[in-house]
Amino acid sequence: MTTPEETRYLTRMLRANAAEFAGHTALRVKQSGIWHDITWGDYARFVEEIAFGLAALGVTAGDRVAIQSENRPEWLFADLAASSLRAAIVGLYPTNPVAEITYLLQDSGARVLIAEDQEQVDKALAAEAECPALEWIVFLNGRGLAGYEHPKLLSVDELIVRGDAHRAAHPALLEQIDRERSPDDLSTLIYTSGTTGPPKGVMLSARNISFSAHILSLDDGILGRQVGPHDTLLSYLPLSHVVERGISVWANISTRTVVHFAESIDTVTADLAEVQPTILFAVPRIWEKIQATVSIKMAGASRLKRTIYARSMKWSQTIGADRVANGGEFTRRARLLYVIGWYPLFRPLRKRLGLLRVRHAISGAAPIAPEVLAFFVGIGVPLYEAYGMTENAAIATTNRRGRAIVGTVGEPQALAEVTLAEGTNEVLTRHPGTFVGYWGKPEATANTIDADGWLHTGDVGEWVEGTHLRIIDRIKDIIITAGGKNISPSEIENALKASPYVKEAVVIGDRRAYLTALIGIEFDTVADWASRQRIEFTTYRDLSEKPEVTALIAGIIKDVNTRFARVESIRKFRMLTKELDHEDGELTATQKLKRQAFAATVPHLIDDMYSESSAYAGSDLGRNG
Repeated sequence: MTTPEETRYLTRMLRANAAEFAGHTALRVKQSGIWHDITWGDYARFVEEIAFGLAALGVTAGDRVAIQSENRPEWLFADLAASSLRAAIVGLYPTNPVAEITYLLQDSGARVLIAEDQEQVDKALAAEAECPALEWIVFLNGRGLAGYEHPKLLSVDELIVRGDAHRAAHPALLEQIDRERSPDDLSTLIYTSGTTGPPKGVMLSARNISFSAHILSLDDGILGRQVGPHDTLLSYLPLSHVVERGISVWANISTRTVVHFAESIDTVTADLAEVQPTILFAVPRIWEKIQATVSIKMAGASRLKRTIYARSMKWSQTIGADRVANGGEFTRRARLLYVIGWYPLFRPLRKRLGLLRVRHAISGAAPIAPEVLAFFVGIGVPLYEAYGMTENAAIATTNRRGRAIVGTVGEPQALAEVTLAEGTNEVLTRHPGTFVGYWGKPEATANTIDADGWLHTGDVGEWVEGTHLRIIDRIKDIIITAGGKNISPSEIENALKASPYVKEAVVIGDRRAYLTALIGIEFDTVADWASRQRIEFTTYRDLSEKPEVTALIAGIIKDVNTRFARVESIRKFRMLTKELDHEDGELTATQKLKRQAFAATVPHLIDDMYSESSAYAGSDLGRNG
């Protein structure tokens, strides 16, 4: 198999960028409402300052440095600083509660934790007594920490001062370390989401990351054609996630795109509209939320705007259908309708959403409903589904311009082998980005990478037209009914979540006589609908228990049932009375459902749906749905 000729280390690429394009913008960050540029020269300088600071704390090759922060430039500086010392960065999600932080710090053996602010420092201090390897906690934002006194606590400014002294004593340290680095160096530990058990640390080497950066920078790859300095991106998904890391760090350095950081997670919507990125990656939940937002805004608009929107949406459905059938490209009819609708709707709508300049959009990390994809394609956003996972450095398959097939995750990416296991149809991948193994778990590694180097993904797939991969579901999530029928719950769940009124849908039915579902409403959208229906409510629970809301959801389920075989129809459903939450253990940090943990919290609802004496007749749909 052809591979890149040599490992290209991120630190060396960064220095090359700083030498050749020192004054060119690499990153932009918004502070107090003003965007500030960080050039490639600044980027390299900040990385060196942090690197010498970590060295002053005793960090050496093979050590682990953890970081818990929202997306900000310092996340990248710490990542490359650790790499400069041949140490590995360990990303913790800002939403990780103390129990998870304790586990991750214990498991990784991190010597230093870089914490963003008081909230993250408090978590770290609550965990540090149970983490013997943890020697230092470095905070980036000192607001609220003036009265804190702890021997392990250090501000980033103090870190840099120590680093300056260390640099004076060892001026050639980074050059010496660079000469000793190896493609096999552990560059990062990225922990799995832990949907079925404790998270596992995925070890990615310098070689793995170099390969991923190479593939991400290829023309007509996952990021589109001719990605480069002319492209603008907004970094807002957690940098602990492999795809955001690949795009905002690895691809940014290898292609010199300009990455923007939102002022806070609460300002992402406004910042998206202000930045107007040219390349945008989002998980399905984000795309669903954007679509739901459009529904809310239009429902409250003037009659003229609603009329224009309704007409244009009919056109967009035609445009979407034509483009879906044409590999994502415009047909003559679709182009004509799009031109007619450009100024009255498509342009202002895309501008308001922050999608006006998007020339390539990607959905990944979980399956997305074809209806959602068709919506964005219909308003002119070139949205393509891709597939990868942490264990293969996010490199597997992608749909490409002119060759996209909706409902699939595309064709194998360059230099990647993808096949299906005989008998099980499990998706297997093989390429130089395949991870080294799970940290401290050799048995789990052996169960995931076979003797021939194939990575067993745990996903069931099938080929479409012999070229494009369709993911059916996770092997462990396939439902086998009492009648022996194999059913993919994610297909049904995604069809339900395509509705702007449904946020969560969990299909139940393993070893049962029929399928049922637990439904969580999209609060903002349903609240807007209820207000227009003059239905009074107070809380999420109160709204979800309204008979009118139950009837609304029943209608959605009945419509979805018409698209599936009888055995795949939802016969009964129950409403969730609270939003699922990471801190409650129902969702992972990446908003994936922990099915087993979630099921354990609602046994009464599940049992009631299979009871002959159910008290919830309004949510029983009958045999025909």
